[in-house]
Formats: sequence, C-alpha cells, structure tokens
Amino acid sequence: MRPGFNYKHLHYFWVVAKEGGMASAAERLDVAVQTVSAQVRELEQALGHALLKPAGRGLALTEAGEAALRQADQIFQLGEQLPDVVRDAATQPALRLAVGISDGLPKMVVHRLIMPVLAEPGLRLLCHEGGFDELLAELALHKLDLVLSDRPAPVNANLKLYSHALGGSELGWYAPSALAAAARKGFPQSLAQVPVLLPTAHATVRVQIDTWFARHGVRPNVVGEFEDSALLKTFGAGGMGVFPAALLVHDDLLEHYRVKPVGGCDGVREQFYAIGTERRVQHPLIRRLVEAAEG
Repeated sequence: MRPGFNYKHLHYFWVVAKEGGMASAAERLDVAVQTVSAQVRELEQALGHALLKPAGRGLALTEAGEAALRQADQIFQLGEQLPDVVRDAATQPALRLAVGISDGLPKMVVHRLIMPVLAEPGLRLLCHEGGFDELLAELALHKLDLVLSDRPAPVNANLKLYSHALGGSELGWYAPSALAAAARKGFPQSLAQVPVLLPTAHATVRVQIDTWFARHGVRPNVVGEFEDSALLKTFGAGGMGVFPAALLVHDDLLEHYRVKPVGGCDGVREQFYAIGTERRVQHPLIRRLVEAAEG
C-alpha cells in the first residue's frame, strides 16, 4: 500500500459506493459534498487508479472500484466486529492450552493424560487431532503449545522440538460379550479363530503387537484395521472383533464400551509423550502435565 493511503478516505469511498452517490453519502456522513469528493479523490491518488466514473446523473464503480469495494466490505465488516472481539478477549480465561493429538493415540488415554489440568480455573482447552508430521509442523510454527503422541519427536536439525515422557501402559485384549467366552478359551491361540481388530501400522505399538503374535506362534484372524483408536473400540464393542487397548483405561473401557477383558498382551507397552518447543518447560499447564507424570 502506498504511503498516502488512509482508512478514513477508504471509509468515505465505501459509503459513496453503498449510497450510490456523493450527495447521499454526504448526508449519511453528515459532512459537505465537497469533503466527500475530496476524500475520495485523495484515495484514488493514493491507489493510483480511478474508482468511480460518471453514469448518467450518478456515479458507477470502475473495475478498480469494484475490487476496492470488495476489500472495503471485508475491512469494515471486521471493524464492526472489533468491539465484540475485544470484549470476548478481555473476558476469556487467562490460561489457554492448544494441544495437538496424534491420531494414533487412544482418546481415553488423552483424557487421562490431560486430567491434571482440567480443574484449572478459567482454562480454555483447544484440541486439534491430526497426523504426527502435520502436528509437529504446527507446533514448530507455534500454532500449538504441545503435541501428545505415542512416539517422541524425531531428531531434526531444522525443528527444535523436545519430547517429555508422560509414562506408558501395558496392553490387554478385550472382546464384546458375544465373543468373550470363545476368545478366552485357549487364549492367545484363540485369536487365530475369533475375529481380531488391530491398529494400523501408523500406530507405534502395532510393531510390538505383531512381534507378540509371532512370539506366541499365533496367526491372528484380522478382520479390520483402524487408524483411529476410538473407531477400533467402537467397532469392537459393536461385535466386530476382539481388540487390544491400554490397561491404563481398563475401568473406562468396561464402563463406556461394555466389553469384557480377555487376557494380557505381555511385553507390549504403549508409551506417551508430550512434545514441545522448550527443553525446560515454561508453560505452567504443560509443566503440570509433565510433573504429574513424573510423580
């Protein structure tokens, strides 16, 4: 924008365009017609293009004027919203926490990990789910305060990210009531006969599960694979198959999904991390999450 540009001049032009003429605009603005005309001329000089042209007894917009009007509409619409935005900002909670949640992380576990800060007075929690790499990019751009994931941030000289361990959980096998008895009989070899649901390879724990099957000599009867852990549990609870889940949320699984425990998944452990941009955590809420996990 050229140095001579002035938003007051733009406002006069905007009113002229809306009213369809200088006289009507002057009446609405409660100023002289000459004042309106002078303000619009100064705007045209600043922009370097004519915005209005004669049309019969009135004025019409040039192509440049049409473009200017579209921008002015947006500018002054935002201006009208400004008092509300400022009022809302002034009355909003003092502590904001924007969390990126890796799509492979169990949602019940996410809730458990965030619980230490949920009682914070005036907390405003913003949760965004996405792919691991996408979330790390948003974190590096400071669009997020932290990322919760089942893996630490990779070493990358261009991204200064730090992983803070939040603990982990052993896995167990769960089944809907209709499959529970068959799944328990001869477990874990029974998983070669009953339908089995698994997380897709994008989940870090999938490699451990595959190794567990190999160690027990079981070729599972896999009927479904899910990127989203909540979908996996929903389909499993709906009768589609036996599925693995973190023992950390055992009670929640039994209460919310009405499933039955089948057996353990010995040696398979899911790890959880908070990834941030600080080696030494400064954000008070993130620090509380890390300290809760350490304690």
